Formats: sequence, C-alpha cells, structure tokens
Amino acid sequence: MSATMARTRAWSIAATVPDPELPVVTIADLGILRDVTEHDQGSVHVRITPTYSGCPAMETIREDIVTALSEAGYRHVCVEFVLAPAWTTDWMTDEGRRKLAAYGIAPPGPRQSVELTLSVKCPQCGSPRTRELSRFGSTSCKALWVCTDCREPFDHFKAI
Repeated sequence: MSATMARTRAWSIAATVPDPELPVVTIADLGILRDVTEHDQGSVHVRITPTYSGCPAMETIREDIVTALSEAGYRHVCVEFVLAPAWTTDWMTDEGRRKLAAYGIAPPGPRQSVELTLSVKCPQCGSPRTRELSRFGSTSCKALWVCTDCREPFDHFKAI
C-alpha cells in the first residue's frame, strides 16, 4: 500500500469519530482533525486542534480516535493536540454546518473583519429576530439564544 493510500485509509477512519458533545457531526466536519500520518506498518500519528484550549471533550475525542484506529488494526496510535494555529469556525465543512442546522443548532457564519451586528437566524422558524440570552450555552463553544417570534431557545455555535 502506498503512503498516500495508507494516509487516506487512516484519515477516513479517524474522520468518522463523532464529537462527544455534538454527536451529529464528526471531528472532520468540525475541522478539528488536522493531519493523519502513518509512520510505519501499524503506527499512526493523528493531529487534532481543539475548538477551545480548555475543551473538556478533547480527552474523550483522543480515546475515541485511538479506539477507532486500534479496531481497524493500527497497533500504535499517537494523538497530538495542536494549539497553533488556533481552530476557527472557518475550518468547519459545509456538511458540518448543514448537520448542525438540521440538529437545531444555528451554525456559525463566516468570519468577517468588518464590525457588524448580524442576527442569528432561528433554526426552528428561520426568523432573523433573535437575541442572545447568555454568552455561554450548554458548552463553552455555544451561546444560548432565543427567537423573539417563535419564542424557542436554541444553541448558537459561536464564530471565532
């Protein structure tokens, strides 16, 4: 098997690991999975970048990656946390954004360098008339919002 095929195989296995806090998206959907390298037969090195430096889900993600690759036959799995460059919501895939919206979490919009106040569209009714209730939602990477039209609260995955 060529190095490219081995990397592709290991990448595709690691990419299926779901985020433990958002099980509808994988670590590849979120852009957390940065690199996968197979060094020799049965040894693989995975690099991941947390959404936040103190994200409590990272140890679970590390264990899930090791389990997935070990079950696929890799004997030695090393998972490295990479903090630079810092993760950005720009690394999320379009599929990840679609999955978040279908799950009821408003996905982040693109990062912008212009100061604007943009509304967050309600994932329940689509109304742009929403407001932030709390900067922190069920996890530190989400904020709690409410729609002023349908009055439903919802999580908003923060754009950083």
